[in-house]
Formats: sequence, C-alpha cells, structure tokens
Amino acid sequence: MGLGPIWRLRDAADAADSAVAGSAEHVAAASAEPTPPAAPDIPSPVTAEPPVDRRDKIPASPAPEAEPETPAVRVADAADLDWDTLTRKILACRECALCEQRTQAVPGVGDREADWLFVGEGPGAEEDARGEPFVGKAGKLLDAMLAAIDLARGDNVYIANAVKCRPPMNRTPEPAELAACFPYLARQIALIRPRLIVALGRPAAQALLNTDIRIASARGRCFDYQGIPVIVTYHPAYLLRNPLDKAKAWEDLCFARRQMRERLDKDNA
Repeated sequence: MGLGPIWRLRDAADAADSAVAGSAEHVAAASAEPTPPAAPDIPSPVTAEPPVDRRDKIPASPAPEAEPETPAVRVADAADLDWDTLTRKILACRECALCEQRTQAVPGVGDREADWLFVGEGPGAEEDARGEPFVGKAGKLLDAMLAAIDLARGDNVYIANAVKCRPPMNRTPEPAELAACFPYLARQIALIRPRLIVALGRPAAQALLNTDIRIASARGRCFDYQGIPVIVTYHPAYLLRNPLDKAKAWEDLCFARRQMRERLDKDNA
C-alpha cells in the first residue's frame, strides 16, 4: 500500500481553514514495531465526488426519520435491532440529558460492512446541525488522515461517535452519558463487524474498553473489544490545537495499518 504525500505541520491559523498537516519527524514506536516511514504530507481537503465503494456494495439507504414518541432504548432492547430500527431509536433517544439541547442526534456514516471503524467522542456544532459526524474542521483533518493511509470516508470505512448527541459547549461527555449511549455503539459494531477499530481520543477509548485510559500510555498497543483489535490515538480536534502531536498520530496510523495487514493475512491464510 503506497503512502500519501508528506504530512506537514502548519501554524494554527492555517489549521483553522484547511486540514492541518505538516511535516514532522517520525518517532520510533514505543513497542518493538519497526520505525514507521516519515509522515506523509496531508494536503488541504478539496471538494470531490463521494468515493466509490471498491467492493461495489449497494449504498446504504438514507437514514429514516425519527420516531418522536419512541421511548429510549435500553441495553437489552438494542441487542437485536436492524440498521433502520437502530437509527430511528438513536434519532428519537431521550436516554440522557444531552437530548435536551440537540438539534438532532448523529448516528454515524459510512460503509456498513467496513473493515475499518473510527470512533470519535461526540458531535460538535456543525455535526449537530448537519446530522453527520466529523464534518467540521476536525472532520477535514480526519479525511486527510484517512487519505494518508489510502482510505476514504464511506469506502471500507465507517465513522461513529461514542455519544450521538452534542454535549453542551462541546464539553467532554460525562461517564453517565457515555454509558447511556454505549448500547447504540455496541450494536453498530455488532452489525458492521469491523476487522479493526480506531478510537479517536480518550472518551472513545474509555467507552470501548470500559476502563480509564490515557492516550500517551495507550499508544502503540493493541487492545481488544470482543475479539476486535482496538488502536488508540488522538482526536483530530486535539491535533488542531496541538499540531506537534500529529507526528505521533501518524505513527499510530502506521501501527493500525500494520495490524490490519496482519489480520487480513491471518484471515486469508
């Protein structure tokens, strides 16, 4: 798999208007993994036609409208839901206080049979307005990060969040909110059956692994969610505020790609 262009670090002003990328010296991984190649340059995102699913699967149907009177789904209720019913439950959910200020819930987007699942923290203002995860500045950076390892939104990739409603003022989701929303994410994982999950940020990692996680110590390690490898890295919004850590995020992407290759080789053996 070829590498994308050089990932260059830019100043904070550039980060606000485009997918912030910059050239950074790669650092040897914490584990005994081989030193990854130099971080490629992630170009500024440009408007393009949606990527074509290389596996020629039938595109997912548009999300059905919410059922306003549907009661909140519980752990036991979510276990057997199909995609359309799950989406309706998410859109109508009133399980926690986050529903009170949302414009709309944000279920997720992408290939429903993807090998790659990226899980973020929660919707921001633009995501709340548009109903799709990672569509703001952090979303542009995520798209550039995906392109750097030859991936694209919707093409063998599904993107979701640990909580489906925007926390007020984009604050970190509280533990009770993560717990209330987790049955939805668990059911999405069960339906997608990804080969690998990338947790973007601490809240996503803690929701998936049900334990306290610190990104610095979790990087370069392969965790497990019900038999699925989980790689932990920084959230794109964090990288916009701390561009020097983009070199570390590049190492994490290289590590995730190696894990995916190993899993594919094992499954095809």
